[in-house]
Amino acid sequence: MLHGEIRAVASEQGYDVEAIFVDDGSSDPSWEVIEQLAGTDERVRGIRFRRNFGKAAALDAGFRAARGETIVTLDADLQDDPREIPKLLEKIGKRCDVVSGWKQVRHDPWHKVLPSRVFNWLVGRMTGVKLHDHNCGMKAYRREVFDEVRLYGELHRFVPVLAAARGFRVGEAVVNHRPRKFGRSKYGVGRFIKGFLDLLTVKFLTGFGQRPQHLLGAAGLLFVFLGALGLGYLAIYWVFAQLNPDWHLTPLHDRPLLLYSLASLLFGGQLMSIGFVAELVTAHLSREMQAYSIAEQVNEPEAQESAARSQKPGSNNR
Repeated sequence: MLHGEIRAVASEQGYDVEAIFVDDGSSDPSWEVIEQLAGTDERVRGIRFRRNFGKAAALDAGFRAARGETIVTLDADLQDDPREIPKLLEKIGKRCDVVSGWKQVRHDPWHKVLPSRVFNWLVGRMTGVKLHDHNCGMKAYRREVFDEVRLYGELHRFVPVLAAARGFRVGEAVVNHRPRKFGRSKYGVGRFIKGFLDLLTVKFLTGFGQRPQHLLGAAGLLFVFLGALGLGYLAIYWVFAQLNPDWHLTPLHDRPLLLYSLASLLFGGQLMSIGFVAELVTAHLSREMQAYSIAEQVNEPEAQESAARSQKPGSNNR
């Protein structure tokens, strides 16, 4: 059914498309159906996992296999409407690199809609990428986005955030959301907790991925300062106690502040040490990954030299 709807939209709009179906280790006859579709339509390609590796892995496999310049993702439960694809592609044509669907009218139970709205608000506040529906599975991307954004774990819902951090332009479009007819939702409290933890990971990656010591070191210095301040106060307290034997002051080893100050110093030192290790790891990995993203180049020397070589007599152009 989904294949038929995609094929109908492609025929109406004159799109040159390929449909990549990913079977993420399902126990139903999904793979047999994909094989049948591939046997009757050369535009259909299939990928089958040995087991369920998660949605991010399934999307990553599809992105790596895709050969087109624009990629559109849809969930296979038929809640995403393929007839909304032209809306997403129109936005891509208007200088957007990533377009996220917005299910303005949702056909989901309240216990799924309400946490989703809270989550979307939280993501917008923490990352600055304010979309109405980060969880929408219907999105469109320029192919080059995935030359720089790598998916792993459960970060698939944060692709717009990760792309925006690399300088790609992100937009959204209202899409039709259909009631669920097949399968069942796996949404629950556990997923919300995992999503929040993933959000913290994304915030750290986008804000301090290239400078982890700025976060860890700053927090470490704060705790070191508080610990030193507490010990300094206790040192002054001890000096006054020695100079005034008549004062009945509490011995230092009975002061809770001593333990708190020492713990603060140790914790601050650990944070700074972790920050240094993180900097070493970042410096090592940065040799293989650029910390910037180039959109276009003009009069780039290598391109000019290549063009000059191709114009020499006897050059072989293919």
